[in-house]
Amino acid sequence: MLCFMNLLWLVFGGIFTAIEYLVASLLMMITIIGIPFGMQTLKMASLALWPFGKTVRNGERSGGCLYILMNVLWILLGGIWICLSHLAFGVVLCITIIGIPFGLQHFKLAGLALTPFGKDIVSD
Repeated sequence: MLCFMNLLWLVFGGIFTAIEYLVASLLMMITIIGIPFGMQTLKMASLALWPFGKTVRNGERSGGCLYILMNVLWILLGGIWICLSHLAFGVVLCITIIGIPFGLQHFKLAGLALTPFGKDIVSD
């Protein structure tokens, strides 16, 4: 069932979201300063590619000062807009009964997009 849901996710836009995150990641990794941010967008690309059956959890190291500072920078430099776009897609998809599972995946992506540093993606 999860494989079928992931395939539907890919067909109806998940592949485009993952490609956008991948391109953004590669563009950020061109500079040395952008590498940590590029690694986080790679994390989001992997979740956007195959979201069903995965969970986002706080890592053991998520409370460190560097992670908090990087999350604040991330939010100020565009993370809030990524989060708001996933929230908007999630709300629109949750209007219909069929779209609820896909809307919930957008909510998962919104949480990761707001504060990606110190988070891990694990399989259920």
